Amino acid sequence: MKNSYAPWLLSLALLLAGASAHAEKADRDKPMNIEADALRYDDLKQTSVFTGKVVITKGTIVIRGARVEVHQDPEGYQFGVVTAEPGKLAFYRQKREGVDEFIEGESQVIEYDGKGDRVKFIKQAELRRFRGPAVSDEMVGSLIVYDNANDVFTVDGGAGSPASGGRVRAVLAPRPSASAPATTPAQPAAPLRPSMTLDGSRK
Repeated sequence: MKNSYAPWLLSLALLLAGASAHAEKADRDKPMNIEADALRYDDLKQTSVFTGKVVITKGTIVIRGARVEVHQDPEGYQFGVVTAEPGKLAFYRQKREGVDEFIEGESQVIEYDGKGDRVKFIKQAELRRFRGPAVSDEMVGSLIVYDNANDVFTVDGGAGSPASGGRVRAVLAPRPSASAPATTPAQPAAPLRPSMTLDGSRK
């Protein structure tokens, strides 16, 4: 049976081309520092709920949102759900291991899985990769999953992504080549436009 969602639900797995760097490994063992207006802690369930301009730092990880619920399992791994204020987006940023690169993302809801080393950006999701101070890659969709352990992004368009019209939008910059002339001027990226097929032709 044909899936009626196929025209607008597009999944894109993007391996970081030529990159061998992973998310900063030392972040896993760093303590989680949290600032907020209020805290509700349940010792039995090992769950903490922070509300009001929440800011979390964990090594190179920075997370911001209106509400953050953090659960710790018996093995000590932390799982967090970050919710943005109405009309705003929650924020996540982390350095990549061994290179001057950062991953930065925003969405209405962010799920951080310390055990699986995975981050989900849910609804109005945007993800950017910075090389130094410059934006290198950008992705927009309804759901973006960043698998830190394997350096894989999965981007779904979905109906919940009004900024992209229900489709994945991505700008992927070529990785710098050591053999490329230093004087070669950078060419501006062509603007993204809707298409019915991957090659841009309509059917």
